Parts: sequence; structure tokens; C-alpha cells
Amino acid sequence: MSFSEIFNNHALMTAVVAWLLAQILKPPLEYLRRGVWNWGYLFSAGGMPSSHSSLMVGVTMGIGLHEGFNSAIFALAIAMTMIVIYDAAGVRREAGRHAEKINILFNELLAGHPISDKQLREVLGHTPMEVVGGIFLGLVVGILYRMWIG
Repeated sequence: MSFSEIFNNHALMTAVVAWLLAQILKPPLEYLRRGVWNWGYLFSAGGMPSSHSSLMVGVTMGIGLHEGFNSAIFALAIAMTMIVIYDAAGVRREAGRHAEKINILFNELLAGHPISDKQLREVLGHTPMEVVGGIFLGLVVGILYRMWIG
């Protein structure tokens, strides 16, 4: 397998570009929202837009545009995208809420006891708006990439 083969995989390239753009957009969008630069968003899950959603929608659009929207692989991509988006907005979001509550318990109830004070990550999932942002970004990247390569 050569690099040219990888770069000629249009579905893969659409997914990578959508994911990369989502990660790059997170710090400036966080700055606009809170007025603070948080460069940690470049490498983290959570935040606007959802890189999970943009990655999956990007690859799904890439598959649909290059293999056909009536192909079996497109149907599989849709199913996988639905699972990942549900997970990003549902299960992982709830896990983040649980982490937040557990951190409060550690801070308030267990202060001074020999229990690890390491905080759990609270930003695990995405709000519905972050997921919609990722979906939109994935769609746009898929369409623009297809227009660019012809």
C-alpha cells in the first residue's frame, strides 16, 4: 500500500479532513463562547463541533458520493454513523455528567481522606448542538471534497 493509494481513497480523505477541521475549529469557537483560549481542545473529545460526528458523517458522505448512495457499504456507514452519534450525544454525555457528580462527591464529602483526588474527565460527550455542528461540518466537507476532486 502506497501513500498515493491512501490519498486516492476519497472516503478516507473526506473523513480525515472533516475530523481535522473539527479539531482545529474547537479552540477558536471556545474562545468566541467564553473569551478564553483553550488549546487543549485541539486534542480532546467534547466541544463544538463534535469531531466524532464530523468524522463519521464525512466518511459516510464520502462513501455515498464515491460508491453510491444505494450501495451496501453506504448502508453500513449510515448504521455506524448513527451508533457513533448516539454514543457521542447520549452515552458519553451521561458518563460526563456522572463524572461531574462524582467529582463533587470527592471534593465535598471525602476531603482529607486517603482517596485519590484525581479528577475524572467531565467533558466526554457532546451537547445536541455540538453534534449538529459536527454533522453539518461532515456534510459540507464531503460535498466540497467531491466538488474539488471532480
